[in-house]
Amino acid sequence: MNYLQAIVLGFVQGLTEFLPISSTAHLRIVPALLGWADPGAAFSAIIQIGTTTAVIAYFARDLWAIARDTALGIVRRKPFETANARLGWFIVLGTVPIGIAGVALKGFIEGPFRSLYVIAAAAIGLACLLLVSERLARHDRPIGELRLKDAIVIGVAQAFALIPGASRSGVTLTAGLFTGLTREAAARYSFLLSVPATLAAGVFELRHLAEETSPLQVGPLAVGTLVSFVFGIAAIAWMLKFLRTHTTMVFIVYRIALGILILGLVGAGCLMPFEGS
Repeated sequence: MNYLQAIVLGFVQGLTEFLPISSTAHLRIVPALLGWADPGAAFSAIIQIGTTTAVIAYFARDLWAIARDTALGIVRRKPFETANARLGWFIVLGTVPIGIAGVALKGFIEGPFRSLYVIAAAAIGLACLLLVSERLARHDRPIGELRLKDAIVIGVAQAFALIPGASRSGVTLTAGLFTGLTREAAARYSFLLSVPATLAAGVFELRHLAEETSPLQVGPLAVGTLVSFVFGIAAIAWMLKFLRTHTTMVFIVYRIALGILILGLVGAGCLMPFEGS
C-alpha cells in the first residue's frame, strides 16, 4: 500500500459510502481494475472509520439534540414527547434488524455474498426498486412526520444492505421514499440511521487488525482515513443539496450501468467473481 493507493481508496470509500451506489462494489472493482493487490480487511476497516466520523461530524448538532431529548424523555417518563425523542427511538429500533441479520448471516456476508455476480445483481435490483419508488411514492412528507411503522420499514430495509452491492444508503433511501418522505428527508434519515450501524460495523471489522500478519503502514493508513473523512462530508453535503431539486434517476442509471459493467468484466475474464480466485 503506497500513498497514491491510499488516497484513491480513501476517495472511493468517502464518496461511495453516502451515495446510493455501493461502496463495497467500488472497493472490489477499483483496485482490481488498476492492477493493485487487495488492500486487506484491516485497511478497509480503518478507512471506514473516516466515513463513520464524517457522518457524526456533519450531523453533530442533530445527533446531540436527538440524544438529549431522548434521554430527557426517559427521565420525564415521556419517551415520545418531542420529535427528536421519537427520532432517537426510531433510530434505535431501526438498527435492530441489521444487527440481528449481521450476526445470523455472518458466514454468508463474508463468503458467498462477496461474489461479483451477487454484487452486480444487487446493484441492478436496487436500481429497479429505486425507480419504482420514484414513480409511485408521494415524496411530500418531511422527516418530522416519520412514524413508527415507517421506522420499522426502513430499519428492515437497512438489513438488506448486508448484501454487497445493495448499498446501505441506497436501500434506506429507497425505503424512505416508499414511505412518502421527500427525497432530502429520506436521505437525511438514512444518514442519521447509519450512525449506530456503521459504528458497530467499524468496531467489529477492527478485529482484522489482530489477524494482520504484515505490519500496517501508518502513513498511508492515516492519509486514506483522512481522505475518506473529507470526501465523506463532501458527499453528504452534496447529496442533501442535490436531492432538494433533483430525482435519483442519475443513480438509477449509474447502478444499472455498474451492474452490467461488472458482469461484462467478469465474463471477459478481466475480474474474478470471487476474491482470491
